[in-house]
Amino acid sequence: MNKQYFSYFVAVLLAVLIIAPGMAAAHKHTYTNMSACDARQMIEKEDVFLLDVRTPVEYELGHIEGAVLIPLKNVKSDPDALSPEELLPARMKELPGNKNTKILVYCKVGIRGAETGSLLADAGYKNVYNIDEGLDRWVKEGYPIVATYESWNEVWSKLLTQ
Repeated sequence: MNKQYFSYFVAVLLAVLIIAPGMAAAHKHTYTNMSACDARQMIEKEDVFLLDVRTPVEYELGHIEGAVLIPLKNVKSDPDALSPEELLPARMKELPGNKNTKILVYCKVGIRGAETGSLLADAGYKNVYNIDEGLDRWVKEGYPIVATYESWNEVWSKLLTQ
């Protein structure tokens, strides 16, 4: 092989080694953050699996109607710690079997929702959405939740006055 062809070969090889990892990363599945307004429109107009990843105590204080509760993890403020079998990583089979199903995730402020979005995308779900700023933003926008009178007075009405 002469020097000219060898130089071309090395240049092509280097290009492939540099570009190929970037192309592989570009195919990684991700999730999308969306506003409470867009999330509400999605719930009203589309077939979507609504996933609440907060704890049972948080869920009982208030949740979006139709949401399925599968907690992502325990939180320090919740006195009733759940076993690992009760948390989302162990309960993935409860999610839709069709990886193209739209899944709208929410938590209290968006952090656990974002973690869940990554977890679901890594599991192969292609249409995962997280409500940016979680249920707190949903309530601040004036959208409805299922809540008791007591939880509204003790929790949600205070959020609206902040």
